[in-house]
Amino acid sequence: MWRSGVSLIGAGPAATRFMLSNEGNRADPTPLAFWTTVQHGADRDRHIADCTFADFQIDGSGVAMAEYSYLAKGLGLQYVVRGIFRNLYIHHTAATGLGCDFLQDSLIDGVVVVGCGRLDNGEQIGGAGIGIGIGGWGGEERLTIANCTALANGTNGIFLELQKDYWDRPRGYRIVGCHSQGNRFGISDWGADGLIVSACTMTGNLETGFDVSAQGTASVAGRGGLLTDCVIDGNVRDGVSIGNSPGPYTVRGNRISGNGQHGYHARDLRRGYQGPIRDVVIESNEFWGNGLDAVRIDHQMTDAVLLNNRIRNNGRQCAEGTGGTGDAVRYGERSLVDRSANWPHDGHRGKVLRVGRSVAMVAANTGDELTLAPVRPDAFSAWSGDVPPPGCGYELAAAPLRRAGITINAPFDSATVRGNRIWDNLDDQTQTHGLWITERGSCVGCRVEDNDLAGNADDGMRLDTPPVGGRWRDNHVDSDWS
Repeated sequence: MWRSGVSLIGAGPAATRFMLSNEGNRADPTPLAFWTTVQHGADRDRHIADCTFADFQIDGSGVAMAEYSYLAKGLGLQYVVRGIFRNLYIHHTAATGLGCDFLQDSLIDGVVVVGCGRLDNGEQIGGAGIGIGIGGWGGEERLTIANCTALANGTNGIFLELQKDYWDRPRGYRIVGCHSQGNRFGISDWGADGLIVSACTMTGNLETGFDVSAQGTASVAGRGGLLTDCVIDGNVRDGVSIGNSPGPYTVRGNRISGNGQHGYHARDLRRGYQGPIRDVVIESNEFWGNGLDAVRIDHQMTDAVLLNNRIRNNGRQCAEGTGGTGDAVRYGERSLVDRSANWPHDGHRGKVLRVGRSVAMVAANTGDELTLAPVRPDAFSAWSGDVPPPGCGYELAAAPLRRAGITINAPFDSATVRGNRIWDNLDDQTQTHGLWITERGSCVGCRVEDNDLAGNADDGMRLDTPPVGGRWRDNHVDSDWS
């Protein structure tokens, strides 16, 4: 049981190491320090204050449990005032590494979390590198997370999660200058109001680089946040995903590149808020080299603004469906080699590879080799089962025929799309269209003006559903330049 005014300060992560173990009682989650509502009656009136945790390492690899417990953290404190967590190295805990809730006037700085959440199956509570429960103090909770690194953690690298659906979404959170790599999600906003995420890198995450959704405990997505000046690159599926949020949200000045599927994806996970996402701003971003559409709208949106984005050379997942078997086919823990193949570079990136009943995700490919993403963070293998034997037959589905800069596949009302440059300047063009409204999509009362759509593989604009009302003018396609 922790108490106010008590600090734990080591001589540095290499010199001071706490090795957690529950060998005597495998049902005991054994965090290093904890102060919680359930175990200790923590609340606003019974909080702890003025505690510092700094300059040490927590090794959680010695904790084993027959059944997963979200309490098996490195640090698990609730209702903390003026807490400081600095220069910590926390790794391989069974649940979240630094899993503290309701931090007021607090700072998390220079914390490195690696391989935490190792007993979480990816769908359970917690299991993150840095996981902060929010809402216990009401509408204002002041916390800065700065200069942290989250690598290969079970669910999120860093996330904020509203704990009760009837609580106010709190303001006052900032995530600045952090790096999140190889987690299931890089950084997630699952319930804050006005979260600021700035100057961060989110790379190689298995699901999404930056996620705003209702996947948290309270089924409440964040809103009113700002995602600015970040590099969101090489995530296996989407770069930025925002869904089941009422909005608003601002995505400005980011590099969103090389993701296996979509750069920005508005989607409905059938959980939480079901109405239209309102007042989203996507401005002055660089979208390039993403596997499918740079911007994909699969959830109803109202009053969105897409302004001054540069969208080029997307649709890289262009390879036809294929398969193979026989002596030329060999499998590794995270690879497939087919010496008879001649695939386009990264033409299968973001696809599902099927070998019998086993599946894996393609992270990249050369002409005859697929590099596969790990089946879960910190895993050695990419396969859902055993590594297939040599010569076993495999299947890769065909890429979608149309891969546009902006694809509207849901109601898109009263939107402004202006000043965007959307093109493909590679010799082998893969971005088929600049703007595409699908048969399921619609544009009602939109202002689509002054966009340069020249230079795509097929056409600048494809309207399978004609727009209704609004203003469509001064949009330039190839015929305007010939």
